[in-house]
Amino acid sequence: MELEEMTAFFTSRLDLYDEHMLREVPGCRAGYARMAALLPEGTARLLDLGCGTGLELEPIFARFPALRVTGVDLTAAMLDRLRAKFPDRELTLIRGSYVGMDFGRACYDAAVSFETLHHLEPEEKGELYRRVWEALTPEGVYVECDFMARNDEEEHALRAEHRRLRMEAGAGEVTLYHFDIPCTLEHQRALLEAAGFVQVTAEPLEGDTVLLTARKVTPTRG
Repeated sequence: MELEEMTAFFTSRLDLYDEHMLREVPGCRAGYARMAALLPEGTARLLDLGCGTGLELEPIFARFPALRVTGVDLTAAMLDRLRAKFPDRELTLIRGSYVGMDFGRACYDAAVSFETLHHLEPEEKGELYRRVWEALTPEGVYVECDFMARNDEEEHALRAEHRRLRMEAGAGEVTLYHFDIPCTLEHQRALLEAAGFVQVTAEPLEGDTVLLTARKVTPTRG
């Protein structure tokens, strides 16, 4: 196989994307609705990583109509589609890579990502989690829906193949390509906890898809 640059991959599949995610990717349809339910009451400011066409935002806006959303995505065509879906919502859309991006400090009540972080190496993912943790308010919650590697062998094999293909293609370090390198659930949980998150819970969905919820601080008992 040949690696395909991330933006080109998603731009060429824009018109098929929503239908594909809703009907063909196990666990996604349920994951969109469930993600909205897991956000804290009173959420007013949301960071959406890899927001794409905004499929996850439809049930979230249904619950929080006045929500202010900052969405980050590489693909301009997807951001255009998202904005057209929600013309009356308060959106700040940033075209770029969330890898290495500074999200600020204590700016958001919640952050979400949906089927996007499986394109990152664990080291990149761990650093991203740290910056998301910093960007959340003290009571903030991070919710991630993604699929997981079944075991360590699968995780390591996919990462090795990704590196081999990049080397073969002479790919630059900063260029993002579409290739799946998911972590195991255990590795994913460890990365979140190392970034500072607590109470990391996992809710299995269909197939290998899992919904993760992580809190910035432990809630005070009443």
